[in-house]
Amino acid sequence: MPSMIALVKRSAEPGLSPEELPVPEIGINDVLIKVDRTGVCGTDLHIYLWNEWARRAIRPPLVIGHEFVGTIERVGTNVKDFKPGDVVSGEGHVVCGRCRNCLAGRRHLCADSHGIGIARQGSFAQYLAIPVTNVWHHDPSIPRDIQAIFDPLGNAVHTALSFDVLGEDVLITGAGPIGLMAAAIARHAGARYVVMTDVIPYRLELARKMGVTLALDVRTETIAEAQRKLGMKEGFDVGLEMAGHPKALREMLDNMCHGGKIALLGIPEQEIAIDWNRVIFNGLTIKGIYGREMYESWYKATVLIQSGVDFSPVITHHFHHSEYEKAFEVIRSARCGKVILHWSDAE
Repeated sequence: MPSMIALVKRSAEPGLSPEELPVPEIGINDVLIKVDRTGVCGTDLHIYLWNEWARRAIRPPLVIGHEFVGTIERVGTNVKDFKPGDVVSGEGHVVCGRCRNCLAGRRHLCADSHGIGIARQGSFAQYLAIPVTNVWHHDPSIPRDIQAIFDPLGNAVHTALSFDVLGEDVLITGAGPIGLMAAAIARHAGARYVVMTDVIPYRLELARKMGVTLALDVRTETIAEAQRKLGMKEGFDVGLEMAGHPKALREMLDNMCHGGKIALLGIPEQEIAIDWNRVIFNGLTIKGIYGREMYESWYKATVLIQSGVDFSPVITHHFHHSEYEKAFEVIRSARCGKVILHWSDAE
């Protein structure tokens, strides 16, 4: 039986194990993908560190990872729209297909979805098998590195375009990779001002490269001071909360205009208490975001790139998959944007 190298969460403890495993078999409706490169995200770091969320969500042994690009190696007998050699990525949420939301075309709201690299075998491997319904065919003109991070780019698209930002003032809390990509999307979609907050100078510099109006270190300057600097009078129209941090959310609520709209993507590590009187009396709308709209976010991500939005500054580090520990150390330092692992020895 042919074998492959994969990064496995073997047991309930910190770390990963590089292991030789059988290449996955595929069913009649599946596609086998030869993985070229993968993005490493915060979820992967949680699993690597084995924090409280990972202990609740993950059942070892498991191949982790869900951001990837590769070429189709083999297709099931029912698969007609893809062929070996096609360059593809894949949607990370495998949905049931039969619940009310799935049948209505709202697959991103499926209540019984299973995450690749979380509840089923993931992409930190030389080969990955997924259902054909989860495969995304790439425009070949898009750089391979960008193709590898379409999953988090789709999160950014979903969040940044949840509310109309044309002519609006947008506040983004958290300059991680998804927040950085959301900033570029908001500017392209016609926002007047895009203000991004963080406490890490490296990431604030990346925010400037992505074209934000102000990159704000909230250790030394407040959001209210930024509003005065820009001549704003009534607060931000749209907020994109990407940090999952209690103080970031509270400060966002304090700086929204009446009738403002907030999209929440950042996942808190603990419960957050907020002033609900402010939400109610200021007429705020709060929307939770999880994943991508299938597959409108993927389509819009493609069109944004075709329209000239450059997401490449977000990608800051590359490692061979055998150097995965170095990759995770860089991510832990927070002195990085997006980190890419390469799975092909022919670069």
